[in-house]
Amino acid sequence: MRNKKAIVLLSGGLDSSTVLFYVLSKGFKVNAVIFNYGQRHKKEITRAKKIAEIAGVSRRVVKLDIPWGGSALLDKESKLTKAALKRKKIPATYVPARNIIFLSLALSYAETVSANEVFIGANAVDFSGYPDCRPAFIKAFQHAADTGTKSAVEGKR
Repeated sequence: MRNKKAIVLLSGGLDSSTVLFYVLSKGFKVNAVIFNYGQRHKKEITRAKKIAEIAGVSRRVVKLDIPWGGSALLDKESKLTKAALKRKKIPATYVPARNIIFLSLALSYAETVSANEVFIGANAVDFSGYPDCRPAFIKAFQHAADTGTKSAVEGKR
């Protein structure tokens, strides 16, 4: 049996927590990555740490400085209204390219610790209009990982 290692992006929410326990149930040794990217709700980080502790997995909190804001999740002056969240277009809570950034860092970490898999709990059904939660984005990122990493070039997809 091969040694299965995985990186799980853990936000402290329902989707990422479900993914964490699913990955554990599949026998992976998990390294959880929690991002502190300046989000207004710091309880996400506290919850993610607690969930990692309950799951008995190692965790790493990565602090990111996104100095240009661009999201109601980052800008303290932005007001969130229910009407703004219900619009059909991409909502004010969208953080520009957040999952691209997170997955890129997780992929780099995976290569560093020889993890074979990276898991993210992006919900394609309830994605709130975020373009980087859609299946097409995940497929495109997989292609980038398969062509732009040392592991992939060496035949370890």
